Amino acid sequence: MPVQGKPLQVVVPMRTAGSPMTAATQRDPTDRSIVESNLPDNFAPRLEAPMRVKDAAKFLGVSPQTVYLWVERKQIPHLRVMGRNIRFLKSDLESFRASFRQEMVNA
Repeated sequence: MPVQGKPLQVVVPMRTAGSPMTAATQRDPTDRSIVESNLPDNFAPRLEAPMRVKDAAKFLGVSPQTVYLWVERKQIPHLRVMGRNIRFLKSDLESFRASFRQEMVNA
């Protein structure tokens, strides 16, 4: 239990690829300069809420059964949450929808 009036400091260990975890690699999670310095220049954080199958189907203009078929065939980008639950990111679906429309125009 933290002492009254003093904030609890949490140290989260960070590890670089291929290096063992040591006390020297532990960083303060509130120090954003450490985190930001390790990110690539083109990094854009994803702060969007994942969509359910029904919402993805409505967004794509198809039935939920079609979305399940595409997931089974691994034709659509998706996420598995807790094993069987399927979720989609809107940014992934937008690019999928754009490629799908392009194929339809070329057909």
